[in-house]
Amino acid sequence: MRFKIRPVEATFYDLFTEAANHLVVGADMVARLLDSDNDSQELVKQMHAAENAADDTTHSIVKLVNSTFITPFDREDIYALASGLDDIMDYMDEVVDCAVLYGVEEFPEYFAGQVEILQKAAKLTAEAMPRLRTMKHLSDYWIEINRLENEGDRNHRRILADLFNGNYKAIQVLKLKDIVESVEQAIDGFEEVANTIEQIAVKES
Repeated sequence: MRFKIRPVEATFYDLFTEAANHLVVGADMVARLLDSDNDSQELVKQMHAAENAADDTTHSIVKLVNSTFITPFDREDIYALASGLDDIMDYMDEVVDCAVLYGVEEFPEYFAGQVEILQKAAKLTAEAMPRLRTMKHLSDYWIEINRLENEGDRNHRRILADLFNGNYKAIQVLKLKDIVESVEQAIDGFEEVANTIEQIAVKES
């Protein structure tokens, strides 16, 4: 049996939870694009503020890694996890920004389903982060994230089929494709984060 003698820097866990909670906020803002009554300019402003807050959390994690002699798990895994969470927020910010800049008010069929997957993945990730302290009861999380990502892939293919069926003008296709690709990247990002957490859990078990 292997015993670990490693001081616990609880701040890391708090910061990862904070970073994941930013994603819940971001996913909810993406969902507001589907509300025809939303104030688009205010939504962009709030989304940028949320993205900046997420950046601040990421910088705090990196700063803590650089100033901590012994980290709770491998430094490369901490960097990967922090970067993965930050990338997802960037993709969601891009979704909101592009939708408003392009003046998009109507979205393809299945897009609402993609946004729902985004929200579910964000919530699951936020709920999973506190469990990093013990590395227990995490397998259900990454299994469900994988299932959601597969569902997202199916939705994405259906959205593309809808975009290229001839019912949209070419300029509309270009605008919408940018947006749906960013949503797909965000969903993929959640799976990458889940894979990183699985790798961490395996190493620490």
